[in-house]
Amino acid sequence: MRVIKRVVSCAPWISLWRYRGLIWQMAKRDVLGRYRGSFIGLAWSFFYPLVLLAVYTFVFSAVLKVRWRTGPRESMGTFALALFSGMIVYMLFSECLNKAPGLILANPNLVKKVVFPLEILPWVTLGSAFFHFLVSFGVLLAACLVLTHSLSWTVVFAPLVVVPLLLVSVGLMWFIASLGVYLRDMAQVMGLVTLTLNFLCPIFYPITEVPKAYRPLLYLNPMTPLVEQMRNIVLWGRMPDWLQLGAVTLVGLVFSYLGFIWFQKTKKGFADVL
Repeated sequence: MRVIKRVVSCAPWISLWRYRGLIWQMAKRDVLGRYRGSFIGLAWSFFYPLVLLAVYTFVFSAVLKVRWRTGPRESMGTFALALFSGMIVYMLFSECLNKAPGLILANPNLVKKVVFPLEILPWVTLGSAFFHFLVSFGVLLAACLVLTHSLSWTVVFAPLVVVPLLLVSVGLMWFIASLGVYLRDMAQVMGLVTLTLNFLCPIFYPITEVPKAYRPLLYLNPMTPLVEQMRNIVLWGRMPDWLQLGAVTLVGLVFSYLGFIWFQKTKKGFADVL
């Protein structure tokens, strides 16, 4: 019974609920602080993904002639939507991973406060990244209406893709944030990892264009099934692949649980290192 109580007490989602008010305030401050003093403020959260979308669409569609093979009347607008739907999923993931190594290092004053729950820092970063994801997702839906004059009802299943995305992201952040305290090279390592995973994910190309022998390699990337599911649900009007979605959600739960346990076990040495 004591073991069960101990396992339940350290569940990662308990900290989210217990400190939800503090997490909300810190995430809000992080979002507003990012654009404080800039000329157009929060509007950058709209323009940044749109500029990336325009550049990537031109390079991969107009220059490299990549096609999604959705039909003979496929347009550059179709390519842009397919590209953007994958981008917004991966951008949330990569933003979290790139910030994770410095989460503890950037807040040494919080480490010395015995009463401050350090485990909420990944939740704060995730909340900030999730805000930008919601903005980009709204842009995606608006673009669908403008370019295709329709929006599939299957978009209601989009939250089922977001849940495992958040679980995987926060789980990895707990693990990487802890390693970042002891291994200062983690920031450079994660920059390389996120760049590699970006191209080992069917964002800029359909997975059907990848030779079958190499497709299992792409599915080692946890973002591959989520990018595929988001694209199918929002753009192609297809029902989710329940088996795949369930498997990714289970992986997300495992990641979040193990990452949280690792963080709780290793945080005792943070003050000595810093």
